[in-house]
Amino acid sequence: MAKWLGMAEFAYNNKMHSSTKMLSFKANYGQNPRIEFEERKKGKYEGAEKFVEKMKEIQEEAKAVLGKVQEEMKKYADRK
Repeated sequence: MAKWLGMAEFAYNNKMHSSTKMLSFKANYGQNPRIEFEERKKGKYEGAEKFVEKMKEIQEEAKAVLGKVQEEMKKYADRK
């Protein structure tokens, strides 16, 4: 799913890392990214609203997949 690669990278970089105790974004840019897609006002642009909803869905799915991978990596590491 190449179309999710950017969102997966974003989700990974927006996660607290155990070694640095900070987000990769914070380490690289000195600030955390703004990731909220809050609705400021109802507009005429239905396409924009659909885009925001799709981005929310992709973020949630990427977080879920990264969580599962993290659990698998931990199980493997704990066996050694």
